[in-house]
Amino acid sequence: MPAADDAVVASWQANAAAWTGAVRDGLIASRRITGPALIEILRERAPARVLDLGCGEGWLTRALAPMGIAVVGVDASAPLIDAARAAGGGPFLVRDYAAIAAGETTLPLADAIVCNFSLLGLAPVDRLLAAVPHLLDPAAPRAALIVQTLHPHAGCGDAPYRDGWRTEIWSGFGEGFVQPAPWYFRTLESWTALLTRSGLWLTDMREPPNPDTGRPASLILVAEPVRDAG
Repeated sequence: MPAADDAVVASWQANAAAWTGAVRDGLIASRRITGPALIEILRERAPARVLDLGCGEGWLTRALAPMGIAVVGVDASAPLIDAARAAGGGPFLVRDYAAIAAGETTLPLADAIVCNFSLLGLAPVDRLLAAVPHLLDPAAPRAALIVQTLHPHAGCGDAPYRDGWRTEIWSGFGEGFVQPAPWYFRTLESWTALLTRSGLWLTDMREPPNPDTGRPASLILVAEPVRDAG
């Protein structure tokens, strides 16, 4: 695994307490748009079982449980899972993407797999998405992967519009962040190509608007497994 991919996990270990505080104290303004946008899609699709991959401190898992959805939250950061368990609404499991992709850990089949701003690396993300069709219940007619990520046109900033590693320095996220976080930027073309390589086809794409800026607050991709014609 490239050093940058290792550093992604290390950063989320080191910054777990600060991130938990930022989320629970409402310090991230964009989440007032992106959270409801994701919940809206899940209400529309009405899955019975959800895997929340990269669940962080567990806000989405807790939000879905009262809707009658059976949710399992999964994250590679043990401190974040500790915070999630303390707040309830689980179950929550410590699992990394490499182990999931390699089939080294057992997870329940799901009607929906949600990755909410949690596909941040390169090689582990590629391998994880290749495993997604095997984690979705083949008996569920609308089983899907739902990815919310930075919109490439907004997240690119002033850098060239091409795939590559970037660094999050946590500006505007509050205090207590002790380590920058690398993340891998993908263009829209790269995202759609990755889904195709993973045996998934894009069925829905949304760009929740930020009313203050008129620009997309995020990009949401919904992809279903490619099924045999027979």
